Amino acid sequence: MSKNIIVLSGGTGTPKLLLGLKELIPQDRLTVIVNTAEDIIVSGNKICPDLDTVLYLFSYLIDKGKWWGVKDDTFNTHNALLAMGIDEGMMIGDTDRATHITRTGFIDAGMNLTQTTARLCNHLGIDSGVSILPMCNEDVATYIITPEGILHFQDFWVGRKGKDTVLDVQISNVEHARITDEIYAAFNACETVIIGPSNPVTSIGPIISIPGMVDLLKNKKVIAVSPIIGKEPVSGPAGKLMAAKGIEVSSKGVAACYQDFIDVLVIDSDDIEADYSNIGNGIKVVRTDTMMTDKDKSIQLATFILGL
Repeated sequence: MSKNIIVLSGGTGTPKLLLGLKELIPQDRLTVIVNTAEDIIVSGNKICPDLDTVLYLFSYLIDKGKWWGVKDDTFNTHNALLAMGIDEGMMIGDTDRATHITRTGFIDAGMNLTQTTARLCNHLGIDSGVSILPMCNEDVATYIITPEGILHFQDFWVGRKGKDTVLDVQISNVEHARITDEIYAAFNACETVIIGPSNPVTSIGPIISIPGMVDLLKNKKVIAVSPIIGKEPVSGPAGKLMAAKGIEVSSKGVAACYQDFIDVLVIDSDDIEADYSNIGNGIKVVRTDTMMTDKDKSIQLATFILGL
């Protein structure tokens, strides 16, 4: 039986886990399916924040201080635009911008996002055999509903620092997204799927909302890592977004998001807010240290998960 592994990834939490996984298993056995519902056009270029974080991780370019962007990047173009009165709404480094320009050029030339990502892997020198796949080729967008109006996720989280009251979260056009041939092939070759500790609403939620994705997951062993400890997310707006969707802000709430297909939920050893011994749906709950504060801790958590 194949022992290939698929990892469903969002922004910062799951790439930290990938940092450990890629040290432990041959990378040609690893497929990373990445959220693209936070993609946005800035200054005419297509930015794929979650995809880029994974690309930069595997090309050894990632800024591990921020877990986005390129280490030691410069911001000359960004600052020049600001001087001319143009605020892009996010800081885009010069080397990072080159990725966006290249991606946009490929798409304008007729490539889909999967083909474009494969070309970017080559350009960035990712030759380890890892397969990095966008969740779909269609444009899908996450919108945050607030009392002041509807905001794109990037405007909510980057532009406004996540301070708005959240009434709801909507994933636009996901019903028209299609599972790609490359993702079908990855599922056919794998036996285990790992869902990293990313936001279950806006990072993993769009991936599993693609029509047919849950059915694929039901046929695999699925291990999910909770991004919640007690009643608080480790980082990011997961708590606020879960509450807006009526989901309990806890690891139990995370389990509820994935209850149709997960087999094992990994929670932090310090998560003592509730009794997880009878979580339901046949889900096994296991505890370990999930705080990946450095590479060794990432390897430690990855080792624990592979042991499952």
